[in-house]
Amino acid sequence: MEQNRSQSQPQPKVKAEKQTVSTLSDKSTNRRHSTLQVGNSIKERRLDKYLHSRFANFSRVMIQKQIGAGAVKVNGKIVKSSFKLSPGDKIDLTLPELPSKEIQPEDIPLNIIYEDSHLIIINKQADMIVHPARGNTRGTLVNALVYYSDKLSSGLGEFRPGIVHRLDRDTTGVMVITKNDTAQWKVAKQFERRQTKKSYLAIVHGTPELTSDCISAPLGVHPKVREKYAIRPEIGKEAITFYEVLESFRGFSLLKLTPKTGRTHQIRVHLSYIKHPIVADDMYGGKLVYPWQLADAEPSPQDPIISRCALHASTLEFKHPTTSETIKFEAPLPEDMQNLLDMLRKYRGV
Repeated sequence: MEQNRSQSQPQPKVKAEKQTVSTLSDKSTNRRHSTLQVGNSIKERRLDKYLHSRFANFSRVMIQKQIGAGAVKVNGKIVKSSFKLSPGDKIDLTLPELPSKEIQPEDIPLNIIYEDSHLIIINKQADMIVHPARGNTRGTLVNALVYYSDKLSSGLGEFRPGIVHRLDRDTTGVMVITKNDTAQWKVAKQFERRQTKKSYLAIVHGTPELTSDCISAPLGVHPKVREKYAIRPEIGKEAITFYEVLESFRGFSLLKLTPKTGRTHQIRVHLSYIKHPIVADDMYGGKLVYPWQLADAEPSPQDPIISRCALHASTLEFKHPTTSETIKFEAPLPEDMQNLLDMLRKYRGV
């Protein structure tokens, strides 16, 4: 399998880390026993919330039931779910084994930017769902990862080994995959606390009036279409996206986007909200673009220049889970977006 490693990216040095989690499975009772030591950065965190962040495959309700049943002790004592943890606290717990979930390995090529014993950084391709779900159990990124590596973290929920965050099916670009649970929760915590830095590139219809601005509009599930999201001022969750116009063309523009929050479909909904939907994003008002349109020629039977949402996750910056070194990765613009950009420069330059 060809691995495309960026020569310009930093190569973090991996050093040994003190383990704070030990796990022992008891096959006779179908349960597993774990011991954790609370880190120095944890202060006044509820016990149930802390355990849910460490064992994401278990629901918070299930964890609360285990605490209520006396299967969790802090410093040797049975406590309540609301118990506030302090640095250095020792947690002993027993959790049931999750049902076995088989994921079919598939030999799908991966564009790997960087890899070490803790992380895999990939440039995700278009038309690829991140993890198996109802109706889509094959051809996903997880199917490819299970084939590629036998060392992946538990992930965020069932059928999601190695997964820390997601990109939409048609969005390309940088994603981080974790190989062990310690790396997973340390990187996931950075996403949760908005300590990662992400930037996207999008080609949109029209050109915003301001060359840079902040879009702050809360998002929630669409009131009529379950698969969509919409601006929901009264019940939506906070969503903030910064944008900058990098290039303007007649009828189109190239934007750099820096989301402060990470809501589902956030960038797509926000750009549609300001009347500049992403090219080919038919769910949120984007249209297909054909060569004859850009050349101002007569209509002719041609394929669209790009047939998927013109959105690309271009950079991702975070701290390495072992070295704490700040690392940054970049994925070049994919061929279909580059072709559209080249044609805009040729025919629609201002």
